[in-house]
Amino acid sequence: MSAPHSPLGRPEDARAQLRGFVLALHQAYADGARLLAPGEQAALPLLAADQITVVVAAAQHLHLIATPDRLPAPVGPEVEEADAWGPLRWTVRFYDPVVLPELGVLAEQDQPAPAEVRRILGIAAVLYQLTVAPGGGLSPHHAQHAGTALVNEHAAVARDGQSLRALLRGREDMVDEFVIAERLGLRRSLRLLAAALADGDPGVAHAVAHGDDAAVRRSLLAAARSARAARR
Repeated sequence: MSAPHSPLGRPEDARAQLRGFVLALHQAYADGARLLAPGEQAALPLLAADQITVVVAAAQHLHLIATPDRLPAPVGPEVEEADAWGPLRWTVRFYDPVVLPELGVLAEQDQPAPAEVRRILGIAAVLYQLTVAPGGGLSPHHAQHAGTALVNEHAAVARDGQSLRALLRGREDMVDEFVIAERLGLRRSLRLLAAALADGDPGVAHAVAHGDDAAVRRSLLAAARSARAARR
């Protein structure tokens, strides 16, 4: 794998740096998980997955995509390396334009294209996806911050998703789609599902129009709780 985001010149040095970044991220995630209640730990996507493959895809931006999908065995110049920390076991797979030429022609001059990278890789199920801009930080310090933020985000999404499933009986399938849409960063799908689940709630409508994904989730949860209280 080439090293467009790393000052290290040799491909093996770049792979070692990226593998270390993933390890530090997962260490921080596991450390944060231990602070949660057992039931909350069990709901965390990384801890619930039977297997994890972290795909490192180098386009103009660097994309780290963790998936529970099993990928085919490496062939040709593809490289796969296994790691573990505490309860987590994973493999890291490296792709760059040499291995996957479509990454070399992906237009990311103005902004990253995470959905397009997933399409090129053929990955649908995603546990997390991080994007690093050219020249962005890949130090253990950056990884620890990313891992801590990720476990907190996953815990909040899992708690709110479980609450929504309990509040919106009969619509659990839509709630599950809503949770997946947030994880994948599918903003349009997230907002369409929120509007459909909210049944015209003005707070949700405002969050859909003006808020970020987390604000949409929080507003939907508030609307579901209000609707449940009004029926009592």
